[in-house]
Formats: sequence, C-alpha cells, structure tokens
Amino acid sequence: MVNKHVLAWVKEMEGLCKPDRVVWCDGSKEEKERLTKEAFKTGELIEFNQEKLPGCVFHRTAENDVARTEHLTFICTSKKEDAGPTNNWMAPVDAYSKLSGIFDGAMRGRTMYVVPFIMGAPGSHFNKIGVEITDSIYVVLNMRIMTNMGDVAMKALGNTGDFTKCLHSKADLDINRRFICHFPEDNTIWSVGSGYGGNVLLGKKCLALRIASYMGRKEGWMAEHMTLMGIEKPDGEIIYVAGAFPSACGKTNLAMLIPPESMKGYKIWTLGDDIVWLRIGKDGRMWAINPETGFFGVAPGTNKKTNGNAMRTISKNTIFTNVLLKEDRTVWWEGLEDKPEKGIDWKGDQWNSYSGKPGAHPNSRFTTPISQCPTGSPETNNPEGVPISAVLFGGRRAKLAPLVYESFNWQHGVFVAATMASEPTAAISDEVHEIRRDPMAMLPFIGYNAGDYFKHWLDMGKKLKNPPKIFHVNWFRTDGEGKFMWPGFGENLRVLEWIIHRADGGDRAVKTPIGYVPARGVLNLDGVNVSAGDMEKLLSVDPKAWIAEAESIKGFFDKIGGKLPKELEDERKALVGRLKE
Repeated sequence: MVNKHVLAWVKEMEGLCKPDRVVWCDGSKEEKERLTKEAFKTGELIEFNQEKLPGCVFHRTAENDVARTEHLTFICTSKKEDAGPTNNWMAPVDAYSKLSGIFDGAMRGRTMYVVPFIMGAPGSHFNKIGVEITDSIYVVLNMRIMTNMGDVAMKALGNTGDFTKCLHSKADLDINRRFICHFPEDNTIWSVGSGYGGNVLLGKKCLALRIASYMGRKEGWMAEHMTLMGIEKPDGEIIYVAGAFPSACGKTNLAMLIPPESMKGYKIWTLGDDIVWLRIGKDGRMWAINPETGFFGVAPGTNKKTNGNAMRTISKNTIFTNVLLKEDRTVWWEGLEDKPEKGIDWKGDQWNSYSGKPGAHPNSRFTTPISQCPTGSPETNNPEGVPISAVLFGGRRAKLAPLVYESFNWQHGVFVAATMASEPTAAISDEVHEIRRDPMAMLPFIGYNAGDYFKHWLDMGKKLKNPPKIFHVNWFRTDGEGKFMWPGFGENLRVLEWIIHRADGGDRAVKTPIGYVPARGVLNLDGVNVSAGDMEKLLSVDPKAWIAEAESIKGFFDKIGGKLPKELEDERKALVGRLKE
C-alpha cells in the first residue's frame, strides 16, 4: 500500500506538471533495463561498446548546463537572516509562485517518474528519506546508483509523512528559467530548468548537504562536504579520517589512494568521496557515515596513475556525462591515457586531436557504484558508522599554506576550517578567478546562516568527550616556476601517516604561529623525489604573508556579520599576535 502522504503530494505535483503518465520506480533490475532501453530510443542515453565497457552508458547535457549554478541556487526561509550572507535568498511565497509558473505543464508529453530513496544505510538511525519526482530517465538511473532507491525506501518510510519532497523537471532547459530552490522549513526542494547532476540529483548536494545541514543543526548532528576513508596501519589497526576539500581538489583521489611501494603494510579503505554525516556517539566520539551509495566523480585528470582504483571502479555499470565518445564507442577525457586521433566531443561535434578544443568538458563526470570500488570498506553499510580520529581541511593554495599543519585545539580547528580558501575549479559555473574563501568546503552547501553554522561546529566540539584532531593540508604549493613541489596522489599517504600518528598522541611536531607542523625529518620520504630544500619550503610559514591573510580573513568575517561567533574573531586576533611575536 502506497504511503498516503506521498500519494497526496504526488497527486498535487501531477496536477501542476501535467505529465502524460506517472511511473512509480521500484528499484528493480528489470526497471533499470527497461528505462535504459527507453533512453537509448529517445537519445537521452548512448550505449557504449558493451564488450569493453559492460553496462556503461553516455549522456550529454545541454551546453549551458554543465555544472552547479550557484547564482541560481536559493535558500528559501521565512526570514532572510536565516539564510545568511553566503546564500542567495528568496521568500518561500515568491519562490513557490515563480517556480510554479515554470512547472505548470512542464511535463506535458513526458513521463513523471516517482523515485523514493534513502540517504544512508538501510536500518540506520542516520537515515533520511526523500521522494524525487522527475521527468528525466538520466536522473532516475543516477539516483539508482547514488542512493538506496525504490521499494526499500517506501518500506523504510512506512506510514509517516517524514520525507523530503523533491520536485525536478528539465522543463525547457532555459538558463533564464533555471532555479534550484531549497525550503528547509518545509523539508522541500524544487529544481527546474537543468539536467546536470549537481542540480538535479536532489538526494545529493540538495538534500544530503543543504537540507541536511539545516536538519543537523536542529537535531544535533552535522552534514558535511567530506571524503571518508580508513587507513589500515601495518599492525592491522584501522584509523578513520574525514576530509573536506572543494570540488575537483582531490577528494576522490584521496579516498581511493594507493599506497606507494615504499610504504608496505598500509592499506586504504574507501567509504565515500563527497558527503559525510557526523554524529556524537554514546562513547563521546565523533561517528560518521557516507549517506550515498555511489560516486559522482570528476573525470578529467583521472587515469591509471592518478587514481587506478577509480579506473577499475568505473570499468562497468557506469554513467558517463559530457565525455568524448571514441570511434570504438568507448570513452576518453583530457588526462586519460591513449589519446585518440578522432571522436565525437561532449557537445556532439566531430573532434580531432589537433583541433585544440577539449574533447570532454572540464567538469565531465562518472556515476558509479561504491560497491565496485576495489578498496571499498566492509564498514560502508554499517548502520552505526565509523569513529573519526582526524578531520582534514584543504584547498588549492599555491603559496601560503604549508603541506600540512595541525590545529592547537577544536576551537582553533574550527577557525582554520572556517577560513580555508582555494583557487576556483571547473565544478562551479560562476566566473570567479580570485582566491575563494570556502569555509569547511561548504560555502555553496550551508543550508542556513553561516554564522550559526560556525557556532554549531563550536557547540559540537563542546559536547565531544574525545574530539577528532583537526588538520589543514595543501597538496598544491608551487615553486618559483609554478611547479608543484609535492608529488601528491599516492604519496599523500606520507602526510596521512603523520596525521594518524598525531591523532594517536604522537609528539613528532613543531609549534608554529598557525599550528603544529611535522618536525624536520619526520615525514617518510623513502622512494619519493622531494629535496630537503623543497621540504623546508613545503612546511614553512611566512609571517608577513600570514598577517596579510589574517587581514583578508577579517574582511570575510565582516561579511558574515553579527552572527559570527566571538570565538572565531578571538582566534584571528590571537593568530596575528603569534605572528607578530
């Protein structure tokens, strides 16, 4: 029997969108095969060479619809101050009115798919349930990979009305009629005019971050833009680490890291690469789950050298978006081995290797099941989650931030995380070319006032008996010629080794004005080509540059306004004082 609350809402949305038919998705294998065949007929999907890429398909979005559109993304709360200065705000009554005009009749001639889904592992108290209505088979098949979708979600919902209402339509894909609106007070998301994953897979950034962060503040937990991984030491102990980085800054590569040859006995266990929900356990520690069941990863730059585990993961049952189609009906993107001479580019045009034009879009994607990852953790579906010993924050900073440093305590760590900054990446469509202040890598995803969000972080720390240690990492520091000084990728385990040593109470660190850095000679550099001089520069702290950074942080804090917690400004002033000493 269908949940009466879901049924009533679907009927209401059917009356608004006016589809030709309504299909309730059950999540079965037969359903997947049927929908895939339908999408081949309409051209919504293209079939790859099934001998070389079994179960893999290809999708192109509209040329004006290739990334998250932050300027068209809104938090719709009764009071503008509840959305805060870092979000676009629209009054709920205005948003419903404006978007209803676009949704009205938007599904004429189309099928409305009803997609119930669980964010989290079945049976977990972490779980949140949503129902997405969409007119896109691409969305349905992606949600099948990214969530526990179908009958399992309806069973988990039972007879309650406690679900997130997610309405999506491609409509006419007009960027002037494109909106992604979140109504936290109503537990509702409306997205119209887009077909790109980050805007339309409404269980992902929209529910699991923006709406969930709002829920977490009310309910005493946190939803964060983080990777989640286990680091197994040679003695067999597994230490779990979460890490927040802006999109396209290496979260997926870190989560699937392959240890270097010289670090025998280490193993990485992958639990997730994008979203983490954090709760305080009965033992007073921080516990985490990844609420997703798949990866929605950036393709360009991914290859056997940078992320061999990702390449193995995406070798079957994967949806590729905006990549290049080779003549043998396989896939290619910039940074992948075996560059073809010819192909069909992400726009659908003829392409050759001499054209100077990209074959794949810089933000082209793959959607693939976590269950296929060679380093997938047995704890991935543990309904209790895993205990977190360390939390990493980091972005792209060519000059300022050292390779790694540890905060002095939780409050200082929240300051470090709240003020982190990064150079922009292709995951964002807005034209931004300067250093972007991106607190906790959550700037586009905080579902309420950023000042209240920082206070929630501080308050969570006060409730933790044994809080995880907080670190900042920067794999992207460059020399005078603009070349990366740190080799990155698998070699990042050398930094993680020091981090888990510190999380375990190790003392091999030097105090600096910004935090603790590894003592000279402590990082294991066996088998890696990094000179002593470069290592010195990688861990150096330039007081003048950091004083300028502190001034820049003041400007950011001024934008947050009156809700900025006093503790963070105290930390900023303390940083300046230490630097001047």
